[in-house]
Amino acid sequence: MNVLPEWMRSVRFRITILYSTVLFVLAAVLVAALYLALLSTLRHEPSFTRITDFAADINGDGESQPSERLLITDLRGFERAANENTVENMREYALGALGVLFLVSLGVGWVISGRVLSPIGRITDVADHIQATDLSRRIELQGPHDELKRLADTFDGMLARLDAAFQVQSRFIADASHELRNPLAVIRTNVDVVLSDPKATADDWRQTGFVIRRATDRMSRLVDDLFALARLESPNMRSDRLDLSALASEVAGDFDAVAGGKNVTITKDLGGSLPVAGDGDALKRALANLLDNALKFAPTGSPVRISAGRMDGWGWVALRDHGEGISAEDQTRIFDRFWRKDRSRSRSSGGSGLGLSIVRGIAESHSGSVRVSSQPGRGAVFVLWIPLIGEPAGEHPPDWMPGVSGDAPARQVPA
Repeated sequence: MNVLPEWMRSVRFRITILYSTVLFVLAAVLVAALYLALLSTLRHEPSFTRITDFAADINGDGESQPSERLLITDLRGFERAANENTVENMREYALGALGVLFLVSLGVGWVISGRVLSPIGRITDVADHIQATDLSRRIELQGPHDELKRLADTFDGMLARLDAAFQVQSRFIADASHELRNPLAVIRTNVDVVLSDPKATADDWRQTGFVIRRATDRMSRLVDDLFALARLESPNMRSDRLDLSALASEVAGDFDAVAGGKNVTITKDLGGSLPVAGDGDALKRALANLLDNALKFAPTGSPVRISAGRMDGWGWVALRDHGEGISAEDQTRIFDRFWRKDRSRSRSSGGSGLGLSIVRGIAESHSGSVRVSSQPGRGAVFVLWIPLIGEPAGEHPPDWMPGVSGDAPARQVPA
């Protein structure tokens, strides 16, 4: 339990006491040094000589009275006496002045520390008024670019990042709730219709079961994608030595049946080994999402090409389709969570709107990136870049798209 008042427990009070104490000690040492120096110069000087004169007629009545007269027997003795008197006075005045100096320094220190620490008070005030749902306030401290200004700017930057993160989280929660609510509404509506119909046949119940099955499959895919996103944010991802080219070949083989059902041909040009470090399941999921996305929009009878290679210490896997393409405006948004150009068609195809967002998260978790190049009516190319093991790689992948000529410039996914 603290018995001291709040103002005595503050940093401002401690700075004031420290400032005043240091100033008092320095002044005391200076005065003491001056006093001792003056005193040492007079220590061995001769003193006054006192004699008694009994011949003095002090009262004027003819009778002699004893008296004392002070005679200066040595000029140096007189000087010593004057110096001692001065030193004595100086000691008294110095002690009084030190006391006054200490009291004044307390006031001055309190005012100065208050002005110096005022930005801390502003930071505290902003922090006290910030709510978890409203991070729009900023300190915006003015003044010289000192330590406190940098602290306030750093705090403002942190608030901006938190605000952006909370907004993304709020949108994500709203979108996820919306995506889960739709299939639940479909299930409930179909069940209510069948239950309210006393003449419902077995075919009606069977049809309702098919609808429920499709809705639950969609919810299952959405939940799986949400778990995948949560897993990307975990610090415990594996880092094994893998062959990116072999992973691409394996994923292409997994989709042969799907491509055949759509009368789409998957062509491969994967080249040699591409050693990378990472989580094999995560990288396969990223490649699978890209290939699944290409097959969804590839026209019947068209090819989907998957190729791989290396450049400047980076390994890449590219997937190209000949679908309707992506506009320049949409290319900046296709990697956002739950973004769809055509929501009704995406829902009918079973997409959750998280596939490309997961690809971006997997690429960034492996210190890589994903890029897209496309023009409407000319298909699209998606390229996954991952740094190779044992080769020097730049901070960013090369600004190059494999097998693209005449297409729009490549767009890197924003972080």
